[in-house]
Amino acid sequence: MSKKVTVPEILGAKGKRKITELTAYDYPTALLADKSGIDMLLVGDSLAMVVLGHEDTLSVGMTEMLHHTRAVSRGASRALVIGDMPFMSYQASVEQALINAGRFLSEGRANAVKLEGGARVVPQIRAMVEAGIPVQGHIGLTPQSAAQFGGFKVQGKTAEAAKVLIDDAQALADAGCFSIVLEAIPSSIAEMVTEAVSVPTIGIGAGPGCDGQVLVVHDVLGLFDRFVPRFVKRYAKLDDLIIEALGKYKEEVEQSIFPGPEHSFVLNEQEAKKLGKS
Repeated sequence: MSKKVTVPEILGAKGKRKITELTAYDYPTALLADKSGIDMLLVGDSLAMVVLGHEDTLSVGMTEMLHHTRAVSRGASRALVIGDMPFMSYQASVEQALINAGRFLSEGRANAVKLEGGARVVPQIRAMVEAGIPVQGHIGLTPQSAAQFGGFKVQGKTAEAAKVLIDDAQALADAGCFSIVLEAIPSSIAEMVTEAVSVPTIGIGAGPGCDGQVLVVHDVLGLFDRFVPRFVKRYAKLDDLIIEALGKYKEEVEQSIFPGPEHSFVLNEQEAKKLGKS
């Protein structure tokens, strides 16, 4: 079994190698991602949309997130598992944030947590780090606050907005975050943020200048086409393969091709004779 990826290893990768992160929401996906050598697996609140069919990420709470985090943790023997703190699990108070973050480690068996926001969540992050809970930050387009931004829009497009992003990133790094997700911001600004902080930046729609990249696994594999952001690259089209396979199964069942003799169980000859006499 490969050695477990650790927080110090991620911190030490800055400027030396690119870091890979991917979402995962269940045990079999975690197993496959682990075998591929992905560094970090994020149990993202995006499961609300790509797994549970909701319209946004606000529709999941701690119950769902812990359920899926436990599954991913069981499948990831190597990758660092990060639990995404859902909407209103950390905003109300530092105490609430600390308790819920602790649950991700104790109940979800995650190795770290992620939460959205800049300077405004620094008190929560400091409390978590002081309690021994590793934290990944997230700035730029923060989906839980999309309504505030007027939708899923690129952030940091003005000099003033870019300065806020840099200040927020520095605040998160100073608070103890071991990495910071930069979502949907101009590449040039992402490079400036990356240079301004001592911890790795993980881009998603933030260009190649970040220290690493993260994508939603369903986007990478071509399993979700309801909404495909510009920054996504599909490395497979598994939806077509799955539809073809399921259609073939349906056809063979309807035509009595499946199950065949090789898929069936039979009595041995002696027991078959007993049934024949009864």
